[in-house]
Amino acid sequence: MAGKQLDADSQWNHLDRDGDGVITDEEIAMEQRMIELQDMRSDMENEDKKQDAQRNMAWFALFGMLLYPFSVVLAIWLGLVQAGEILGDMAAVYFVSVAAIVAAFYGKEAIAASKKNTVTTTQKKTVVDNR
Repeated sequence: MAGKQLDADSQWNHLDRDGDGVITDEEIAMEQRMIELQDMRSDMENEDKKQDAQRNMAWFALFGMLLYPFSVVLAIWLGLVQAGEILGDMAAVYFVSVAAIVAAFYGKEAIAASKKNTVTTTQKKTVVDNR
């Protein structure tokens, strides 16, 4: 029995790796594997971008915590007494909020690192009662 031949302008021609005009199961499996690998690559790239964004947010928050007191001092030094008082009044809420952001980031990183370093075993043990 002869296999089905592809038309010259078929949308499936790219699957015919060996150019014989017949798409075999191996050629289809290869295409599926290539698609899976492309999906895995894009997932890894997206996860990397997400981690970079989270890291940048955490660093920005840390720098904000460090620079906040200087902004209060600078406002008072420039004669903006009311601005310095307002910034001073907001400090408690600001530091707690930023500390929560930073703690969440580093907590997530610690949990991810501990999961990555954990060895899991799934051994099935059969218990036989020979009484």
